[in-house]
Amino acid sequence: MNKFARYALISVGVLAVLFAAAFFIKSNSTASISYETATAFITDIERKTVATGKVVPEDEVEIKPQVSGILESLYVEEGDFVQTGDLLAKIKVVADEQQLNGAKGRLANAKIVLENAKIDFNRSKSLFEKDIISKQEFQNSELNYNRAKQDVLNAQSDFEIIKQGSAGGAASANTNVRATVSGTVLEIPVKEGAQVTESNTFNNGTTIGIIADLNKMIFEGKVDEAEVGKLVIGMPLTVNLGAIQDKDYTAKLKFIAPKGNEEQGAVQFKIEGDLVLDEEFFIRAGYSANASLVLERKNGVMAISEALLQFDKKTEDPYVEVQIDDQKFERRNIELGISDGVNVEILSGLTVDDKIKVWNKTEKFKNEEEDENIN
Repeated sequence: MNKFARYALISVGVLAVLFAAAFFIKSNSTASISYETATAFITDIERKTVATGKVVPEDEVEIKPQVSGILESLYVEEGDFVQTGDLLAKIKVVADEQQLNGAKGRLANAKIVLENAKIDFNRSKSLFEKDIISKQEFQNSELNYNRAKQDVLNAQSDFEIIKQGSAGGAASANTNVRATVSGTVLEIPVKEGAQVTESNTFNNGTTIGIIADLNKMIFEGKVDEAEVGKLVIGMPLTVNLGAIQDKDYTAKLKFIAPKGNEEQGAVQFKIEGDLVLDEEFFIRAGYSANASLVLERKNGVMAISEALLQFDKKTEDPYVEVQIDDQKFERRNIELGISDGVNVEILSGLTVDDKIKVWNKTEKFKNEEEDENIN
């Protein structure tokens, strides 16, 4: 081996020794992983559900006209407060030409019959006074005459109703639309000049306005079928309005729908609760709202943070790792109770003195250390 080769071999050996020494020093300088621990504690846990919905008046009354025609005038606007009997609108009756002609013809025929009955009555009266006809014949003639007069009156009334909307010159009684309850006008779905239809047995009629008492509001929402069985009439609700921040309203559950409706693959049940109002804010109809309902509550139970839980990959049973010596842990199967999403009740498997490994913080520590080693 020549001198150059010998020097090269020595250099490679020195570099290998230096690399091995550096690797050994770096490996032994790595800090050992230290696991933090936590213990169980005594607390109160309540399980809640949230129902989404809105705030609406307890009763909304639709005002409809008694006659069909054209909406001639509106005397109120949305948001106005009205009392029972206040004038809301006026309807202009537009008579149907065919019906009007028919009523006019019936009136004319009734007058003809009346004129003939009158002549017959006068003749019978004269003959009866001369004792030519019997009293019964005279009374029959008088009865026909009275019937004819009544038929004229009826035909006249029908003609006036078709032409003006009412009989006897009191057309305003039907053509004037008045409030049937006291409250705030929520909506006026028609405008002046619109054609409206009367409310009758075969037709709901056109809605002139919607009136409601905004001092009596309810929460109207929906809950899932998995939770509706735990609801009880009279239970309290905490209602939060989307339009009013940092303000909680109380309500009392008063209605649970006996039938659910499927929405997006889930069955939802309608619920209602009487809302307790105050004078701090004015609540408008239709505000979106969420209501919190306490389904289950336990006081003074042993609990741990849900972040400490681990689950078996095969059985999915919950467990924690409990410290038995310095940085030495053993698996401990546990039985869980109710949870509020942050803390969970421990029914068995732990004591308040057990030190539980904070496993999620360990993973964070490992990741940070790996990043340092890479750098």
